[in-house]
Order: sequence, then C-alpha cells, then structure tokens
Amino acid sequence: MRAALFSEHGGPEVINFSETDKPEPGQGQVRIAVRAASLNHLDIWVRRGLPFEIPLPHIGGSDVAGIVDAIGPGVKGVSLGTRVVADPSINYGWYSDLGRGPSIKDPSYNVLGEHIKGSFAEFCLIPADNLLEIPDEFPFELAAAAGLVFVTAWHALLERGQLQPGEAVLVTGGSGGVATAAIQIAKLMGASVYAVTSGSDNSKRVKELGADFVYDRHEQDFSKEVWRDTEKTGVDLIVDSVGEAMWNSCLRSLRVGGRLVTYGATAGPKVESDVRLIFWKQLSILGSTMGPPEAFRRVMNLVFEGRLKPVIHSVMPLSEAQRAHELLESGEVFGKLVLVP
Repeated sequence: MRAALFSEHGGPEVINFSETDKPEPGQGQVRIAVRAASLNHLDIWVRRGLPFEIPLPHIGGSDVAGIVDAIGPGVKGVSLGTRVVADPSINYGWYSDLGRGPSIKDPSYNVLGEHIKGSFAEFCLIPADNLLEIPDEFPFELAAAAGLVFVTAWHALLERGQLQPGEAVLVTGGSGGVATAAIQIAKLMGASVYAVTSGSDNSKRVKELGADFVYDRHEQDFSKEVWRDTEKTGVDLIVDSVGEAMWNSCLRSLRVGGRLVTYGATAGPKVESDVRLIFWKQLSILGSTMGPPEAFRRVMNLVFEGRLKPVIHSVMPLSEAQRAHELLESGEVFGKLVLVP
C-alpha cells in the first residue's frame, strides 16, 4: 500500500509518500480502507520527535474515516463494508478522582498516529471498540475532520471546564481545528463566546462561526478588550491551545473564581505566572487532553445531526502530505486539512 511516512525526525521534508506493507488486523482489530484522514498539531510534534521516542519508520494521522476492509480474530458486531469513523484515543482509561480521563499510569493508553501507526495511508488498523458507524451519505471528509478536535473541545469545555449556560468563555487560537469546534460547542451550550485569532480574514470567519466578540492578537491587547467587553468582570472560562505567548493575558482575562483549561502549547510550553494574580483572583488552572469514548460518541452524533460542523480548510491528495504539513506549520490554515488516498 502507499503511505505518507517518515524514517527520521525533522521538518516536513522528512515525509515520503512511498510503498509499505499492508497491515493485517490482529486480535480485536479491524482494517480500514481509508477514505479520508485529517491533520492535527499532534502530527507536527510526532514528526519533530517531541516529546517522546517512537519506532521508525512511522505513519502519522490520528483522524480517519473509511470502510471496514478486514476483521481480526475476536471481533464481534462489525461487518465488512461498514462506513466508520475512529475514536483516536485507545484505552483512554480514567482517574477515579477526576471521572473519566487519561491515565498516565496505563501503558496501554495511546493515540492513533502517536506511538502506533496511523491513518496517512491507504489502509490502517483500528481497535474494533474504537469504531463509530457513519450515517449513510454523510461525507467521509467531514467525519475525518471532526474526531480528535471535537472530542478535545468537548472534554475541555464541558467535562474539565464545567461550562454552564449563560457563562462567558474565551477561546484562543481561534482559527485552529479544536478552537473552531470549541466556538460551536460553546454557542450550542448557551455561552457567550470571546475568541482570539490573527488577521482580518480569520477574524471574519471566527465571527461567522458564532463568536460574539473576536480579537485580532496582532492589533489588540485582547485582555484589555475582554475586560472592557465584560464590563470589568472578565470571562468565566478560557480554553487555551497557545500556551506561552498568551498565558499571562489569559490569566488577566479571567474573572474572580475563573477557570483556565489548557490543552495545547502551539506557541511554546514554558510559561511564567504572577502567582499573586492566581491567588488574588482564586483562579483554577486545569489540564485537558483528548476525551473519553462517551464524549467522542456524544459529540460525533451532534456532528452527524448537523448541529456541529467541522471546518475544512482544504481537501488534498495523500501524496501531498508533505505540503499539508508545511501549510499547518505555517499557521495559514483555518480549520482542518483533510487528506484523501
């Protein structure tokens, strides 16, 4: 089969579109004939070699939609030819004190395309338990664009952030895949949405997604604008994917008793905080990553119903995976890049 793979870590140039062995499903697995896969920032980190080692050569790709092509031993209730999308979290696990969530103590927890080979190929292997059937006529491209970003946004907003109707939520990195999902979910849940992005075109698109207030980070100090637009109270909740570049502005944007949920670090992982701001305002800082199987199924059903819609920047041939990595890394993408074999 053909796949976009890399045999060493580095920039987009390490990705090659070449022949590799077609995988055979093992115990509890199915093989998917890939019809669409989409990129995430995780693919960039894995390609760069951060923060962990993986067996090489490696095939990236956490999101996939396609058709069940082969069934491994022990699999029940799955039929050949079924149209499916995959939950990218494998053996998600849980902490007893947090409810469902990832367990760093569980070595079986993984993400498709992270330590194990992913979906940037003509075929890939998925645990049968991670499959969700796609309704007839629902586009593979939309299904593939939704999985990781919508479950991540759902978990960060509702399960970690405990967003309530009528609250004010700020979403950073507004043009990203998770952010475009988070804006829609927050609006669906009855929140007021404040969003930070860059450039007039992105600002317009974010506004069209439903954000009530949009700030161009190149033109404004968004923390001052949020303070003004909330009548000097601040927002209840922030979901942040940016990290270093916006950390202190995020803390300043929160109301007393506000919550900041961090799920990414696209602008750097090292942050400094004025601890006085945290204890004076009695702030809560929470980490979040991916989401449990129940969250995946719930949010994907909302996608299938048309109440939430993935934002696709463009659909590209799998053979152009290197170019797709370049685009995502450049910061020029609004929403998701989808690859089709």
